[in-house]
Amino acid sequence: MGNTYLINLTFKTRIQTSPGLREIYNRVVAKYKLLYKDEFVVFSPETFVSITQNSISSFPMKGTIDAGLPDAEARLLSDPKEKAEHNTIVDLIRNDLSMVSEKDLLQTSTRISGDLDSIWNERIGDILFTLLPAGSVTGAPKARTVEIIRDTENYDRGFYTGIFGFFDGSNLDSAVMIRFIEKTSDGMFFKSGGGITCFSDCRSEYQELIDKVYLPVG
Repeated sequence: MGNTYLINLTFKTRIQTSPGLREIYNRVVAKYKLLYKDEFVVFSPETFVSITQNSISSFPMKGTIDAGLPDAEARLLSDPKEKAEHNTIVDLIRNDLSMVSEKDLLQTSTRISGDLDSIWNERIGDILFTLLPAGSVTGAPKARTVEIIRDTENYDRGFYTGIFGFFDGSNLDSAVMIRFIEKTSDGMFFKSGGGITCFSDCRSEYQELIDKVYLPVG
């Protein structure tokens, strides 16, 4: 019906694990890691936005495949559904960054960047809230897709698919809160999901959700 061209649906999977959240945090290998009290742990591979020398950049990640499959990389790059999913998010992020950038945006591969004014550090909150929620974990068009997510998912995402990061006075780096394990009174849950398009196969999408429930330990 045209309400959404890509929607990122998620679910929480009950897990049993002997290591606690702190041990998981210490053992896991990831680009970004976060342990919050004894409530949840995040080990995210995905940058939300980074800002260096007045340049804001985003690196959207969409498309997933089991790396153990024969010719996995070639299969991922040639899959029509995965290509459509990725291209949709690239266009969405480019549009998002245009709302906070001063000049036309540049796109190289999946890096999208634009220029900010020299006093961007005085309005970090405004920049982030303009860009939120992250397009890679919602979909496009964003506003209507978020409404569908709220009507469809039968649980509260909480902090999952939010963002976290740091600002050192000159540079900002932030990540999307995916690869997320939460400790609740009902047990431990691993929250995961994937992008749904008109090319999706329901069994494949469900398998992708399950495949993401793992710990990248070194």
